[in-house]
Amino acid sequence: MVPIPPSTSGPPVSTPAAPAPRSVSTAPYLDPALPVPQRVADLVGRMTLPEKIGQMMQLPAGPGEDLTAELTPIVVEVAVGSILHASPEQLALAHDLVATTRLRIPLLVGEDCIHGHSFFRGATIYPTQLGMAATWDTALVERVARATAVEVAPTGIHWTFSPVLCIARDLRWGRVSETFGEDPHLIGELASAMVRGYQGDGLADPSAILATAKHFAAYSETQGGRDASEADVSRRKMLSWYTPPFERVAREGCATFMLGYQSTDGVPITINTWLLNEVMREQWGYGGMLVTDWDNVGQLVRIQRLSPDFADAAARAVLAGNDMIMTTPEFFAGAQEAVEKGTLPIEAVDAAVGRILQVKFALGLFEDPRRPDTTAQAALIGTAEHAALNLEVARRSLVLLRNDGVLPLAAPAVGDGTARTIAVVGPNADDEHTILGDWAGASGQAPWLMDGHPRELTTTVLDGFRTGVPGGWEIVHARGADILTLADDPLGTTFSDGQPRPQVVLPSPPDEALLAEAVAAARAADVVVAVVGDRIELVGEGRSTATLELVGGQVALLDALAAVSEETGTPLVLVVLASKPHVLPTSAERAAAIVWAANPGMQGGRAVAELVLGAIEPTGRLPLSWPRHVGQQPVFYNQITSQHGTRYADLTQDPAWVFGEGLSYSSVAYADLRVSTPVLGRGDVVRGRVTVTNTGARRVLETVQVYVRDDVASVTWAGKELKAHHQVWIEPGETVDVDLALPVAACSIVDADGVRRVEPGRFTLLVGPSSRDEVLLDAPFDVV
Repeated sequence: MVPIPPSTSGPPVSTPAAPAPRSVSTAPYLDPALPVPQRVADLVGRMTLPEKIGQMMQLPAGPGEDLTAELTPIVVEVAVGSILHASPEQLALAHDLVATTRLRIPLLVGEDCIHGHSFFRGATIYPTQLGMAATWDTALVERVARATAVEVAPTGIHWTFSPVLCIARDLRWGRVSETFGEDPHLIGELASAMVRGYQGDGLADPSAILATAKHFAAYSETQGGRDASEADVSRRKMLSWYTPPFERVAREGCATFMLGYQSTDGVPITINTWLLNEVMREQWGYGGMLVTDWDNVGQLVRIQRLSPDFADAAARAVLAGNDMIMTTPEFFAGAQEAVEKGTLPIEAVDAAVGRILQVKFALGLFEDPRRPDTTAQAALIGTAEHAALNLEVARRSLVLLRNDGVLPLAAPAVGDGTARTIAVVGPNADDEHTILGDWAGASGQAPWLMDGHPRELTTTVLDGFRTGVPGGWEIVHARGADILTLADDPLGTTFSDGQPRPQVVLPSPPDEALLAEAVAAARAADVVVAVVGDRIELVGEGRSTATLELVGGQVALLDALAAVSEETGTPLVLVVLASKPHVLPTSAERAAAIVWAANPGMQGGRAVAELVLGAIEPTGRLPLSWPRHVGQQPVFYNQITSQHGTRYADLTQDPAWVFGEGLSYSSVAYADLRVSTPVLGRGDVVRGRVTVTNTGARRVLETVQVYVRDDVASVTWAGKELKAHHQVWIEPGETVDVDLALPVAACSIVDADGVRRVEPGRFTLLVGPSSRDEVLLDAPFDVV
């Protein structure tokens, strides 16, 4: 049961009497033929103050131990507008309870359906958002979101808290896997695709669900990589890089925005009137619904100490533009008290309630509350079609970082076609939870699915090799190392608001018996595939890491395997199955090949095996850069150039791999970049062409990347920025001309006055296979 405590200060709240009874059954707000604004106005006019405040609240359904006792106070007594984290059983009861309320306003049901229907048994779990970003394929990401919506809708969920538009900068941050990487342009492209997929042809479509752009804004700009820390971002920096992806999805029609936990320049986003009112509402004209993140309003009192009581916190949050208040039960009494005291005008409450009701009317919930439909669930969830899409995305998400020619293993050049033995070793080789990643069953956010999704739906890397190798080949397996154990946090098992505090990770020491088993398997094999990385206990909210090195006994394992490889000549293939880039040990430099698999989902193990064996082409490209050491943080490609060189006194600043990199099983050459519009006005389009040739022996999907450099600007700016990309299949020996078109408006910067504009002058078009300077062709153009 979620308690609804009284206000902690101020006079007792007097509950206004209900308006004079009017027939609800014939009320205009129930007439679907009327315009939505008229229906909203009629309903708001019938509501009491407690009903309005309740409508602005979103509360968790509870642990599910006593359904009626947990849901009755929320749904009936408070009449909340929304619930989240509800099991299927809780959802059914909640809808029944709504029917007993005075106005019978349907619930808006939200859930973290992040990369698939995360916490519904049997649903399809796709690669994480970071894995999807490695595809660089907007159409594919839109298909994933559409398929997710189709699976979510019949379960009674109306609203997903996705996509994440945060920019991954400090890789120690625990939520990197939820992002689309480090580049604002790519984030905007992929997030817009996801919004289109979730919301389909319109919210009236029964298969549409509400998308949420989060976390607005600069939540990922952390201090020391620590989650939800102060974001040290100026207004100009905010407008330059952090808000553009959000503006893009706002114009795409994203129905809701979620606000970040953090403060910026001392002002929590929750009460940042400049961002919420001036930028979003006024400049962008955004009319959608704003929801806080978990207990943001409560933290104004509890953690940030900016409000003396919940009446003050409620007033400040609503006046700043918040509509739905997530998981702050004290808001119920606090907001009513603020209205009574005159610090919260009723007009602001009505506006917020109106935006919430507008969403509910747009979804058609008053005509059809979209209760769980078990028949539709059986027909639409976990279908063969979605499994095939899942496999396609998993294949496309894998990034080949290194290959000395040993891959693909099943290619004729590697051997004489005789049977071979592959040793698949490492703690992540047969881990069905890590391959799914955070926000998926066993990651711990859903009490009703703590054991995870059905095992038979997930293919681990070991599973993939066992079923994917040619006939007569042998697969041997050894764990080789453990990663971690857990212990309670010394500060206690819960936070101040009663939420569980994540346990503390204790790295597992090297285990001599496990090491010996792995070494023996390696010595008896023709090829060693070592699968290392992180685990879900090292990923997510409140789980930032102080290091990027491999945790536990994994470094000792790689050291031992590299020694065997050097002694015997047995190739070592390293698969980094991890939520984000890691700092690899020196022994990894002796690996013949390295593959990054960013939590590739239920079909991920099969996809990894197919790539290593050569059944598919490597097509993934990095959506973020890989560091050589943790001290490089942040290591993103589009930084402002340093005036004092490109290295530390003791170590390099050069990344191990940069944004946009990724190998194929072929080779590609770029040539003859030309710009056909060398002089342009601000309203024109830069047009050009580049020639790309497949100089190898296998088909390749090339991601042609288009960057722009503003050669002389009025303020310091990034050395180059991604502005477009094109993906094209090229056959062996084939040459293609790729046409390039880029609006001059995309070449804008934010000047010293905070105004985004295109400055006249010389620009350079940069085109190539990655953001690495050495591989980019360049051609100038002038804006006059």
